[in-house]
Amino acid sequence: MTTALPSFSELLRGRAYYSASIGEFQTHHEDTIIAALANASSFAIEPAQRDAWHGQIQIMRHVLKGWDAVGLIAFEFAVPRMGKRIDVLVVSGGVVFVLEFKVGETTFTADAVNQVWDYALDMKNFHSASHAATIVPILVATRAPDVGEQAVIESDRDAVVRPLRASNTTLAGVMRAVADWCNGPALDASAWARGSYKPTPTIIEAAMALYGGHKVEDISRREAEAINLTQTSGTVEQVIREAKARKHKAICFVTGVPGAGKTLVGLDIATKHIDKASELYSVFLSGNGPLVAILCEALARDKVARAKQAGKPAKIGAARSEVKAFIQNVHHFRDECLRDGAKPPVEHVALFDEAQRAWNLDQTASFMRRKKGHANFAMSEPAFLISCMDRHDDWAAIVCLVGGGQEINTGEAGIGEWLRALRANFPKWHVHLSPHLRDSEYEAGDSLQLLEGHAHVQTHESLHLAVSMRSFRAEHVSGWVKAVLDVDREAAHSAWTSIEARYPIALTRDLSTAKAWLHSRARGTERYGLVVSSQAQRLKPEAIDVRVNVDPVHWFLHPREDVRSSYYLEDAATEFQVQGLELDWACVVWDGDFRYMSSGWEHWGFRGDKWQRIRKPERQTYLKNAYRVLLTRARQGMVIVVPRGCVNDPTRHPSIYDDTYEYLKSLGVTELH
Repeated sequence: MTTALPSFSELLRGRAYYSASIGEFQTHHEDTIIAALANASSFAIEPAQRDAWHGQIQIMRHVLKGWDAVGLIAFEFAVPRMGKRIDVLVVSGGVVFVLEFKVGETTFTADAVNQVWDYALDMKNFHSASHAATIVPILVATRAPDVGEQAVIESDRDAVVRPLRASNTTLAGVMRAVADWCNGPALDASAWARGSYKPTPTIIEAAMALYGGHKVEDISRREAEAINLTQTSGTVEQVIREAKARKHKAICFVTGVPGAGKTLVGLDIATKHIDKASELYSVFLSGNGPLVAILCEALARDKVARAKQAGKPAKIGAARSEVKAFIQNVHHFRDECLRDGAKPPVEHVALFDEAQRAWNLDQTASFMRRKKGHANFAMSEPAFLISCMDRHDDWAAIVCLVGGGQEINTGEAGIGEWLRALRANFPKWHVHLSPHLRDSEYEAGDSLQLLEGHAHVQTHESLHLAVSMRSFRAEHVSGWVKAVLDVDREAAHSAWTSIEARYPIALTRDLSTAKAWLHSRARGTERYGLVVSSQAQRLKPEAIDVRVNVDPVHWFLHPREDVRSSYYLEDAATEFQVQGLELDWACVVWDGDFRYMSSGWEHWGFRGDKWQRIRKPERQTYLKNAYRVLLTRARQGMVIVVPRGCVNDPTRHPSIYDDTYEYLKSLGVTELH
């Protein structure tokens, strides 16, 4: 007995509102198709949307006459990473067509072109069955005039065709021209539909998707060699629920390599429990001011956009207030607890991002004395924050998200301060540890011995995220960067062999060459920008002045046309503005503050009119970590600029830069000429 193959509607359930073979699509009644689309939508269907679907169905019936009946067509195909849907997707021959319809439009706007291009790039990068396929984005402005020109088909290096343009009358010809042009092997549409979607969103995209109702498993990769993000989130959730059920207080330490998704775990928990009436009401806290500002603004804008799409307009001010209730600057949370005296915070769950960056006793006491008028404040920031949550009579939970090698500012205590506070003042708290806290980059070191006599300590392997998701092209970039900064040539060469084919790193001495490289690489709305060390005081001849105050919201969120955005390549962001955030492509401009010499890395600060050696180990660590942050910001590739310097300027003499350039070149980094 032959078992019937699953239909496309079954294979793509949850991914597309409607899907069928091209043959079935031609025979299905239009009312049946629109009913399927309407039933799958989570929004009330406005007449304009129904009319748009009607127009798309009519156009596609005409376009696909005579096409292979076993091909696939899908309407409203989900792109969870972006929180969007592709209007129409067609798989036929060796091509995946991605179509964005602008019904009634007469022009092709740059925004719309980038939109369909982004969809195509998403399919290529994150859909397993599309990696080897030709992806063709087409923007359809249904009432655009027919200019009578043949479509020019240009394919990039990864078989993503540059966006094509069509009207309702020219679409059939454009798609037929593509089908004739493509000489790749035919795709099995059923096999394509079975392909897995393994997205790697930026933290901004992930936050918007989670806030919009997506689950973490919808927007995270699932790698055989990596602890699943859902597994880590599940362990954290279990710790929280056990604390509530058993009426005790618990603290949980989650570790991970740069870009592994620690912040995503925290946001996942926070967005699940944003109802203040819930006993599990949570707050996501970060001392990273730029990250908080960018996330809050991005989520507020996204909420307004989604409300508009649903026909329920929302005001941006109200949206910002709602978001700021569950994503807060940790210092604001601290100040609120100071004002409330012994009153517990409204939240039972607090998630601290980059917990190792909390202030030590000296820094906290100094700040409290100078800024808050508390002359006798005698607690480190970790100790005070635990004490705030300890005010609850019944239960509380703290989740510390711990990065390695990320301390970049004076007074950052490291994770040991949390452990010392627990041992000294909170012996009844249940402690849940990642086993990797013992690794050197987390600098917990001997501090872990403080917990040996603690009554309630458990270790969970799932509390460590081992694989970076920031770079979906090469998960081992952070390993390469670590080896470069540690002057471990053997490890650097080994890591380079793992990343060079898929993650381009280029090296040049000319900033204009680097900018041209970025322009040639980025497609659609892929974001790129200049990043430099905050101590890079002698890049002013390169038109980079670190004293210029860059607004990170403008830099990270504003579009290509805005002179304040990163796209303009005029304002450079420092490690303080980019930590915890990502670019698709980065230009790292290297100054003389961190310079390679025959004895290894040297650390310098520019004071007055000359460079001075940095001798304090703590400040040396901050500077090294600053370059670690800069070199791990890019998801798809980066170009490094080491200036030539100037023989007539002792503060920029070539000898300051030459050895750094030669060292990087010796590691195999590709030179641009």
